[in-house]
Amino acid sequence: MTGKALELKELLEPTVRGLGLELLGVEFSPAAGNALLRLYIDAPERLVSIEDCEAVSREVSANLDVNDPIASQYTLEVSSPGIDRPLFTLAQFARQIGEQVKISLSLPQDGRRRLQGKVLSVGESGIVLDVDGREFTVAIGNVDKARLVPDLVALGLVAEPKGGRRKPAPKKS
Repeated sequence: MTGKALELKELLEPTVRGLGLELLGVEFSPAAGNALLRLYIDAPERLVSIEDCEAVSREVSANLDVNDPIASQYTLEVSSPGIDRPLFTLAQFARQIGEQVKISLSLPQDGRRRLQGKVLSVGESGIVLDVDGREFTVAIGNVDKARLVPDLVALGLVAEPKGGRRKPAPKKS
């Protein structure tokens, strides 16, 4: 998250928490005529409803009107994380150990700005991924954007490829 997004998250998190929801993260995209403020919310042990998004939008709008942290005009969007949920924190990555993620880096690492791989572990040094059979450690501060890559076959949303599932990658010894 950018500096402004972190500032907005700190301002708005108590409001969202007061509604019994979790503020997963904030995206702020400044633009010449109309900036975009997008909030991702989650609900403990249930799906996020449209009513949740409406309630957060109402309460957050009131908070933003009082505190006025954005100098320009902006559009507020409140969204559930969806099946390709964005990941913002080390704790969120830790909940996805064993899952596939896509990461865009702020600064290139080993000549790459985009990575896709399985989350192996998460620690103070960052997120350890298996990318094409090679381990990459990415510092959370170098993550520009990250999303979960859902297993659409496992979710029953697409059919298995002909000939069965893809063979798993060979394990390192």
